[in-house]
Amino acid sequence: MTASSLRSIVPLFASALLISCSTVANLPTERIASATLTLGNGIPAGNAQLLASGDRVSLAVAVTGLAEGEHGFHLHTTGECKRPDFTSAGGHLNPLDKEHGSLNPDGKHIGDLPNLQVSAGGTGSATVDLEGSREALERWLFDADGTAIVVHAGADDYRSDPAGDAGPRVACGVLKRAG
Repeated sequence: MTASSLRSIVPLFASALLISCSTVANLPTERIASATLTLGNGIPAGNAQLLASGDRVSLAVAVTGLAEGEHGFHLHTTGECKRPDFTSAGGHLNPLDKEHGSLNPDGKHIGDLPNLQVSAGGTGSATVDLEGSREALERWLFDADGTAIVVHAGADDYRSDPAGDAGPRVACGVLKRAG
């Protein structure tokens, strides 16, 4: 991937962030953390930003180089992304010991996020408000072993425990606190 290709992610990220905010008052006021996502072969695949506005925390992600379609993406319990399969990231972030998925009556994990839609050109973006107070989220996300963002090959069915039947992990990045 060239520097030019990576620069194309920035407008994607910015537009996703602005589209998701309905008013200027909803714009994030602080960047808490970021992650660079990579594919299993080490090629850069995008960027994620953890943003805050007061007590509200959002995750904005922009990806490139993925197959067209829906992809499950989640926060995982361990901030480690060993290639090629990213299993080092552990399971979904689940500090409240819930089941998996928004369609599960006993769900959902803190790490369960809506599917990420990727276009025919291999790019996609989303901004998601995370559930929980900023204080609790920071405690869970930045514990001793950190947190990873993982993108899966297929769509999350929002129901199957523990991981939504979303298939193999195709991209991963570790959240790092903003400096």
